[in-house]
Amino acid sequence: MTQKITKADEWLVVCLCAAWCGTCKQYQQSFEALAAQFPEMRFVWLDVEDREDVTGDLDIETFPSILVGQGSQAKFLGPVLPQTGVLARMLQSLPQDAAAKPADVQEAQDLLQRLLRADDLQEVLR
Repeated sequence: MTQKITKADEWLVVCLCAAWCGTCKQYQQSFEALAAQFPEMRFVWLDVEDREDVTGDLDIETFPSILVGQGSQAKFLGPVLPQTGVLARMLQSLPQDAAAKPADVQEAQDLLQRLLRADDLQEVLR
């Protein structure tokens, strides 16, 4: 991919995972199904160990963890239950919640900015 991940108001949904994580492996198919369910959003599967250049010092303790951003604004960063319905409900509600912000705003913003600068991330194929 040679262009930036997001446009000004486009939604970005990033699953932060690890290749060794059994839960992540099981969740990947569900995450890909969500990409088809939300075609207006861009979905990225990111292995945190393979892409330390993007994740930086981010310390993921629970997999899967999700970053959701709209344009250049992070809306959510944190672990989610590995169930499709949980993330689907969040993705349905975040666009209506203009005040939504992650618990650690600076950490989420920094990660989102690194992702936006990376031009070689693989989108989830739909």
